[in-house]
Amino acid sequence: MKTSEIKEMTVNEIEERIETEKQNLSNMQFNHHISPLDNPLQIRHTRRNIARLLTILRQKQNNDK
Repeated sequence: MKTSEIKEMTVNEIEERIETEKQNLSNMQFNHHISPLDNPLQIRHTRRNIARLLTILRQKQNNDK
């Protein structure tokens, strides 16, 4: 997910997306511990997407104040 796409989202949409990404990350990590994923870099990309979402969420919340 690109930064420009995230900036177009509302705060509620970003919060929902963060929750789904966190669930997705925990599922991937669990599955990776049981049997290796085909592409383990997906875990890294998901973590970075969560960080991007959190960063832009904080920026939007600070701009509203």
